[in-house]
Amino acid sequence: MAAPDELIKRLYNAFDPFRPLPAGDPAYVDCRAVRGDGEILIELGREIVLADRITHQLYTGHRGAGKSTELLRLTQYLRGQGFRVVYFAADEEDIDKEDAQYTDIRLACTRHLLAELKGGQDNPIWKWLQLRMQALSELLQSEITLDDISVESQIVQFAKLTATLKASPDTRAKIRRMVEPHTVSLIEALNQFITDAMAKTPERSTQKLVVIADNLDRITPIAQTGSSPSNHDTIFIDRSEQLQALKCHVIYTVPISLVYSSRATDLRDIYDTEAQVLPMVMVRQLSGEIYPPGLAALKEVISKRVYASAKADISAALVGGVFDTEETLNQLCLMSGGHVRNLMLLTKEEVKRNEVLPISERAVRRAITEARNTYRNTITSESQWSLLAQVHQKKDILDEAAYRELLFNRCILEYRYINDRGEVCRWRDVHPLIRGIQQFQDALAALST
Repeated sequence: MAAPDELIKRLYNAFDPFRPLPAGDPAYVDCRAVRGDGEILIELGREIVLADRITHQLYTGHRGAGKSTELLRLTQYLRGQGFRVVYFAADEEDIDKEDAQYTDIRLACTRHLLAELKGGQDNPIWKWLQLRMQALSELLQSEITLDDISVESQIVQFAKLTATLKASPDTRAKIRRMVEPHTVSLIEALNQFITDAMAKTPERSTQKLVVIADNLDRITPIAQTGSSPSNHDTIFIDRSEQLQALKCHVIYTVPISLVYSSRATDLRDIYDTEAQVLPMVMVRQLSGEIYPPGLAALKEVISKRVYASAKADISAALVGGVFDTEETLNQLCLMSGGHVRNLMLLTKEEVKRNEVLPISERAVRRAITEARNTYRNTITSESQWSLLAQVHQKKDILDEAAYRELLFNRCILEYRYINDRGEVCRWRDVHPLIRGIQQFQDALAALST
């Protein structure tokens, strides 16, 4: 079936893996039943709604699993419950994920709270900024005028600050050195700002304000040297008191590699509840057999992207109209490992390579081969191949730092299911793309000898 260029273009953009779905988007698929029955509206949302005090929560999962889409659903839910919600994706404009520190996160929170709550012109944040105006002007290499105290001007100045933090490594270090000694006073100013601003709203309570800092889980890990903690440890554990200092509910996304490290008990003790995890869609069972409900869920994800997002006017079914055979579609879903972003990337690559529909088995094989090469390049040592082989055999990981990088890079995926007794069970396995790599097969064979 021939497909016009416009249809191919719509399909290509419908599978954009870096665009989270807005709340209520018709392309959204509820995958709770094949993700261990987790529900963000209950696990995080109800925790906030029911609590008599301010809460501090962590949310994690592999990058690209769909956390941002779920957090946007949570944002809509909380607003429907009467809360004011400040949601922001920290890595888009505020922080450099390759080099992020606590100071960057606090300044990002300040900027977005100021933009959302506005407040009065002569507010505590502006007074804090005024005291450091000259130093900041020199660092930003642009004048910050003292005369214009409008709220719009304040937002612009903080936007300059966080944009410079992200874009300029040299200036970033200088800003941190300037801000760090005044962190306590910034938090005090920010909390006073929150109190004043919320007092002017119908809610009239700081407990009706929620800050959601998304994409902090993307902060690249910097390994420990000697007895020094990693950057993840420093931000989320050593500086946890400051992260919890805001006078409002907060949710931070956190790297999954930290949640499954030797510091996991510290995280549980420090924050109010266990870090909530968004696992993969389970497309295979622990035994290795295909899990039909999970496979069906991924097919529904593709179908809704085709018909809801791409608005594709295709009279034929998904099989025969978009994909040549059921086997081609199944192979695509299974090789994604239940990882939604991988599913989007593979499908997008296949659409790109087809001038006509349906997508062929050959196009799927080509996309899988290229994705497999990416994972091959991610694994840098023989010891990592051996660790992956052990994970595949045991369906779990040991509490070793060596696994943290493999978790962070999505070489190891987590799945959850409900057993016959109603218990949530979790297991891990190697990404299916890796299983077809010769080095992995060699490492697996070595374990059996």
